[in-house]
Amino acid sequence: MSELMKPSQRQSDDSAQAGETLLQIRGLEKHFPLSGDFLEQLRFEGGKLKRRQEFVHAINGVDIDVKRGETLCVVGESGCGKSTVARMVMGLLHPSAGEIRYDGQRIDDLSPRQLLPYRRRMQMIFQNPYASLNPRMSIQQTLEEPLRFHHPDWNPQQILDKIAEVMASVGIDPEWGKRFGHEFSGGQRQRIAIARALAVEPEFIVADEPISALDVSIQAQVLNLLMDAQQTHHLTYLFITHDLAVVEHFGTRVVVMYLGRICEVAETRSLFDSPRHPYTQALLSAIPRLEDEKPEHIKLSGEVPTPVKLPSGCVFHGRCPHAFERCRREIPQLIEAQGSQVACHGVEEGRI
Repeated sequence: MSELMKPSQRQSDDSAQAGETLLQIRGLEKHFPLSGDFLEQLRFEGGKLKRRQEFVHAINGVDIDVKRGETLCVVGESGCGKSTVARMVMGLLHPSAGEIRYDGQRIDDLSPRQLLPYRRRMQMIFQNPYASLNPRMSIQQTLEEPLRFHHPDWNPQQILDKIAEVMASVGIDPEWGKRFGHEFSGGQRQRIAIARALAVEPEFIVADEPISALDVSIQAQVLNLLMDAQQTHHLTYLFITHDLAVVEHFGTRVVVMYLGRICEVAETRSLFDSPRHPYTQALLSAIPRLEDEKPEHIKLSGEVPTPVKLPSGCVFHGRCPHAFERCRREIPQLIEAQGSQVACHGVEEGRI
């Protein structure tokens, strides 16, 4: 990752609106049913016919603010709910509870037709570049589709000019527009996916682990491309990832999630210098560093609980070395702690 630009190289001061809240999430929940339809939910218990419903509690009361012009990174181990949050923000999943507001307007309760004006302002880059492109469409057709939809008044030449412009901006030769997705490498496909997102000139992009499927040698190129695009187009990113080394170089602020809840929210430098939540401390201790002769990894005991039957109190108490009785019965709320927001009773009581 040494080829990545430093955060100071990509900070932009030319947006008068920088720092305003662009996306606001409050009390967000998402529960996926496991028990099937009505008949599959019926069970005989104690000689009586009863209905039993089971759910995967993927997201459980998440509050997030994304400020205009920043890169907010959401991190955590697999299954913590990062991608579910991203898909609810984009309207691909409907929340079970809570609100999502974009630029002050509530959008989670809008119909697909009512969401159309926001589609041009909000775009998404998916994780798998091999699955996110239609294999039956050429690259030109892939980029042409959103332009024709959002700009029905454009003539064919305007569309072709825009396609050539965005392809060149992501390092893809415009002459390759007639080729299909299978004729490109993984890194080139992800560049095309980024070009598709940039084509309609959005202001907000959700990037769901956009480099995890790429070789390490290509990851820095794609990240630098995203940084350049942020400067050029004044973009705001919600960046979903599990790669903390990327977060350290790329993020403005970081949200740490565990089992559908937020553990900690902090500025990137502050989080890496002095993590407060025990889970954040364990997560950062697992980052391999060449300069560490004897790395001191925090080894957590126990297993990750199932999201079907969440533990009482703090969802992390079964693996936390600092857990007390209060942690087992009371859900911690985010509190201010030395510039960070931390959901931990131990931090609140001064034990950590």
